[in-house]
Amino acid sequence: MLTVAPFRGLTYNYRERKDLSALVAPPYDVISQEEQQAYYQADPHNVIRLILGEKRTGDSDWDNRYTRAADTFQRWLSNRHLIRSPHPCLYLTAMTYDPGNGMAMRTRWGIISLVRIEDEGSGVILPHERTFSAHKEDRLKLYRACGAQFSQIFGLYDDRENVVLNACRASADLTPQMDFQLVDGTRHRLWMLEDQPLFKQVADAMRAKAIFIADGHHRYETSRNYRNILRARHGRKPADKSYEYVMMYLSNMRDEGLTILPSHRMVKRVPDSQEASFFEKAEKYFDIKPFPISSNGLADQYETYKDALQDAGIDRTSFAFFHHGSDRWCLLSMKEEAQHEMGEDLHVSLKKLDVVVLSRVVFQKCLGFTKEGLDDDEIFHYQSNTPLALSSVASGEYQMMFMLNATKIEHVTEVAENGLVMPRKSTYFYPKVLTGMVFNKIDPKEIIWVP
Repeated sequence: MLTVAPFRGLTYNYRERKDLSALVAPPYDVISQEEQQAYYQADPHNVIRLILGEKRTGDSDWDNRYTRAADTFQRWLSNRHLIRSPHPCLYLTAMTYDPGNGMAMRTRWGIISLVRIEDEGSGVILPHERTFSAHKEDRLKLYRACGAQFSQIFGLYDDRENVVLNACRASADLTPQMDFQLVDGTRHRLWMLEDQPLFKQVADAMRAKAIFIADGHHRYETSRNYRNILRARHGRKPADKSYEYVMMYLSNMRDEGLTILPSHRMVKRVPDSQEASFFEKAEKYFDIKPFPISSNGLADQYETYKDALQDAGIDRTSFAFFHHGSDRWCLLSMKEEAQHEMGEDLHVSLKKLDVVVLSRVVFQKCLGFTKEGLDDDEIFHYQSNTPLALSSVASGEYQMMFMLNATKIEHVTEVAENGLVMPRKSTYFYPKVLTGMVFNKIDPKEIIWVP
């Protein structure tokens, strides 16, 4: 049974500072080193100092990026750069953004609340992607140092009649507590809802639902690990201690503002690989159609590649393939008789996924990588910005690029409902949930009020 509850969130002091655009950032795991420095320079109170502190020469067990984040957090609390709501709230958000490709602006609505942490296999909160221990260890160190959760986990729920969101919007004032715009034109609004009848209405409507984790798998598993540490230290009773809950951003999977981008596969290098030898192996499994590359450059025609790939992907799994230095790009469409190459150990819902075909057939059978080798971050990278990905192949930064179609939301839910997981970076929900709107302070003595 899903338990959703309001909470006394921490926010930047929006009463004193109306424009929060220089204080927020994306989730830590999509921020490059260059972007990290840019956020540091944007404002001395930017959230980057909490979620992704700088490493320094001479870091030790008592002075490191986690202890510095904790010191910064306590200082911001003391001088009221951060303020805590006096009453439990649900936080209604609206993110208006440009989805690109000439489409009209979209608005994705979400609700930030606490959700009771579930044990693995409960069927209530469902992951769909693999996680890796190094990322979880990093976030656990931050949890333990700060006693707080700084970023929401992005969860999706199914609400055909939109009962939850309609109730929250009806309860919201016309003027939000936060309203600001980022440099890219994305507008962010947040309303703090304190209506107790609404809390019960939302809790009741959500009780029989499941949540599909869209983004933040590592952070969710870390919250469970942190809960278990505090359970051992402080006990499990009463049942609604603060560490039994995690902060989530919840959006209806039927929301018209929900966008999923593909996560293209970039290959840094393949030892002893030649373009011709790759095609020789690939033609056993794929129909291959070559196309000339414009003299204007690889990135100049990305809309052409995208449209051709979408058309090819309607009937069967397809990829667009690019190789550094080549004068052509190729469309690879899987042959029907090659389906058996996927292996008998795969569930039928996984065989539908382009990323699984790419992993099993292209990377392992055609390029010779092992399953373990596919997790090598020195070789494999992921990029959802198509022009940037193409430019990096043209420049030689990457040897190969496999351009994918976006994973469909119905495939995500089918995989999760069957208790299965996709390969890493199978989806890219866009835009990312912003970090810095609301924080969750975890006091082991605090009891969460559940409607």
